Amino acid sequence: MRSGTRTAVIGGVFTAVVGVAGYGVYDFVSEPAGSASTASAGAQDEEVKTGPPSAAEVRDTARDFLAAWAAGEPRKAAALTDDSTAAAAALTGYRKDAHVAKVALKPGTPSGAKVPFAVTADIAYESEGRTAPLSSTLAYESALTVVRDKTTGKPLVEWQPSVVHPELGEGDTLVTGESKAPPIKAVDRDGRELTKEDHPQLANILAALRERYGDKAGGKPAVEVFVQREEGDKEPDKTLKELAEGVPGELETTLDAGLQAAAEKAVAGHPKAAAVAVQPSTGEILAIANTPADGYNIALQGSLAPGSTMKVVSTSLLLEKGLASPEKAHPCPKYAEYGGWKFQNLDKFEIKNGTFSQSFARSCNTAFITQAEKLADDALTKQARDVFGIGLNWQTGVTTFDGAVPVQKDAPKAASLIGQGGVRMNPLTMASVSATVKSGVFRQPVLVPASVDDRKLAKAPRTMSGGTAEQLRGLMRLTATSGTAAEAMAGLGGDIGGKTGSAEVDGQKKPNGWFTAYRGDVAAAAVVPQGGHGGSSAGPVVAKILGSAG
Repeated sequence: MRSGTRTAVIGGVFTAVVGVAGYGVYDFVSEPAGSASTASAGAQDEEVKTGPPSAAEVRDTARDFLAAWAAGEPRKAAALTDDSTAAAAALTGYRKDAHVAKVALKPGTPSGAKVPFAVTADIAYESEGRTAPLSSTLAYESALTVVRDKTTGKPLVEWQPSVVHPELGEGDTLVTGESKAPPIKAVDRDGRELTKEDHPQLANILAALRERYGDKAGGKPAVEVFVQREEGDKEPDKTLKELAEGVPGELETTLDAGLQAAAEKAVAGHPKAAAVAVQPSTGEILAIANTPADGYNIALQGSLAPGSTMKVVSTSLLLEKGLASPEKAHPCPKYAEYGGWKFQNLDKFEIKNGTFSQSFARSCNTAFITQAEKLADDALTKQARDVFGIGLNWQTGVTTFDGAVPVQKDAPKAASLIGQGGVRMNPLTMASVSATVKSGVFRQPVLVPASVDDRKLAKAPRTMSGGTAEQLRGLMRLTATSGTAAEAMAGLGGDIGGKTGSAEVDGQKKPNGWFTAYRGDVAAAAVVPQGGHGGSSAGPVVAKILGSAG
């Protein structure tokens, strides 16, 4: 134990009392009498130990690591980890970059090799223009895990950036200082303020908007403790505590606060779901919702097979190629083979002597698989890109995944026609697909008006013919009124259209449920992971959004 520290065992509890400023006080429940300490075991046995560390080793290693960290001895603490270089840099930066003057570390009860601990960091930040330093306390919970080094057999702390703070990932830094971007006051299309308190599901999006537009909105930066993300990371910096308020600048968005609230409420009934609403006449994004609110932004950045909702795009291709016509006879057998794969319909249904309209409304897989041999390998890729703008590097105002329809051959090519294979979408792209059908023209979705920063929006190389668009709207209307989307869309009047989807995922018991639809000048799409049939899982989510649009 380091010089200046005295110890005592009182009532079976080990207490370290530290005589150096900045060194925290902490407790550990001791091992029963007779258990061997790391030091004594090492002195008695020169063999390299194997197996999980003992309770005593976990206790002693965690104690020594936390003591060195609290005492401001980063190299000593880092030497007790399995990555001394990374640990030393992180612990040194903790004091320097986060301006931590003193830290107290109090461990909780170990659980196996894992030791939770509470952190209380006193922060003192001096900046130009201020007569006195800014001071505050950052309190949080973290944890460490003790492992055995395979070479030396010594117990060591398994190094992870999250040991320093649970929000830290690889390449991240804990920083105290002026925020890189001033705060913003984001407002909806009618000037109503959008806050994370009123709209928790927008918290990450508001942070991303601040990071991108804070210096353009005219505000002044705050002084904060924040997690600075590694350059190139999709996630924005995260504020942990504000030491001094900034002055927010106002940023206009295309969101509709009322529709946003409706979308948040619609997905709230699912542990995991995402939805987006878009205005077909403008491409403006009206609502974005994700559950859980602090989870991954599936709505804008998800990359998932869209299942049969992709048949909207595939149908536009078949119609343009003359391989299908709404009222003409079209095969829908129980099974269809292509490229060595055997495809089937849900519950192995078939439509005898039916039309393509019937096949689309009932979401017949084989009606599409039977046409695969007549299509070039890149036909669907070109259709998705050239007509629906999929994969054209959209500039919405925040980071998005804009869909992918790769060129494929054989069985994967056929699977792509029904939204499987390598096709990847999210609610944003599928809402845009419905919006394109409704308006007849692809308009790149936007969250922040392009006029704010004069960015160039993506343009589709061509538009589908008016006849094809009208046929697609008729097929989606039929599906919404008497097909697989009818139950979810029941009660919605006006000009409506919809399409269901279910996407199989390896390792999942239930498929992901999808739904895309439009009503008037609002198009929406949703996905419910492991939701099963899209009509009964994602369908009600979309219907609630469209129903609230008036």
